[in-house]
Amino acid sequence: MENIEQAQLTGQDVGGEPVATQPAPELNISDLQNIRAIIDTATRRGAFGAAEMSAVGGVFDRLNTFLSAVAPAPAEQPAPAAE
Repeated sequence: MENIEQAQLTGQDVGGEPVATQPAPELNISDLQNIRAIIDTATRRGAFGAAEMSAVGGVFDRLNTFLSAVAPAPAEQPAPAAE
């Protein structure tokens, strides 16, 4: 039974029947930015207890550092010309 389940996970044929493979999971910079915003909002609304704040803050700091390193900086909008 375990071999059949493993074969299905890897997309191999089992008993001559084709197995549909799952699409590869996707996670992009936009998703990570949304996660950062969710953590920030949940923290401001008091969703985490005092004992949890250190762990949440650590994850937020690592995520923020990562996004600062890989996410493109927002393009600065040129000031409109004065008429």
